[in-house]
Amino acid sequence: MQEHYYELVVRVSSHHSLFSDFLSDTLPVGFEESEDGFIIRSEDELDTIVWGLEQFVEALQKALGVSIEIETTQQKLQNSDWVSAYQKSIEPVEIEKFYIHPTWDEPHPKLINIVIDPALAFGTGHHPTTASCLRAVSKYVRSGYNVLDVGCGSGILGIGALKLGAEVEACDTDPVSVSNALQNAQLNGVAFSKIWEGSTSQATQKYDVVIANIVADVLTFIAKDLKDAMKEDGVVILSGILDKYEQKVLRYYKDLEIVERIAQEEWVTLVLQRKEK
Repeated sequence: MQEHYYELVVRVSSHHSLFSDFLSDTLPVGFEESEDGFIIRSEDELDTIVWGLEQFVEALQKALGVSIEIETTQQKLQNSDWVSAYQKSIEPVEIEKFYIHPTWDEPHPKLINIVIDPALAFGTGHHPTTASCLRAVSKYVRSGYNVLDVGCGSGILGIGALKLGAEVEACDTDPVSVSNALQNAQLNGVAFSKIWEGSTSQATQKYDVVIANIVADVLTFIAKDLKDAMKEDGVVILSGILDKYEQKVLRYYKDLEIVERIAQEEWVTLVLQRKEK
């Protein structure tokens, strides 16, 4: 352990969840959320993260047409057991049939346990998009089903489906996510039937359930591939959608009908299936 570490305190005036998503996708280390921002700790200087946040704010302001204030304060501190302190800040979460907890917490005696440690890849069960997706997985995945997890991140959704008895394939365009998903599957004592770095277009079969927890724009770009991957009587679970972009996404899936809409905070998860002829 090094003698010193760096702590970056970030305060934002609005759009807290968008900053959380940005940091989840960007940081090589975990981060702690506070009421008005985030705390990031690393043994390396965090100047690049500060620059990235400034660029992100500028892009958000242009895209949303609003003013967003950000304040960043970086300190070099004496290294103590801050890793342990960070671990204690990660609370287990119960979602329908599942209990998501890190390795340093005890499993639940009655629920389906998913062990996920915070890492670079997105998905620990705490974000509304992951939580609502897990609710949908709990309801729509059955033992023996074929499932595809698109943009698998940490692998948490696919692991949940595997623990329900499904056969699961997964993919992500980020090699770090693919590696992290494989590690998490092993940690949970399950295995993907197939996992690859790349897109849905590389799938070679049809699935009972297709899961895509990404972002609204990507869901529109890959709409055809996701629908092509569905069995005729299958469902697709779409998440990562801010409620203000819901109708935009649905225009690309107008040949499907809504089975269920799960809303949490400003995020929406949609469960869709083909319309009856």
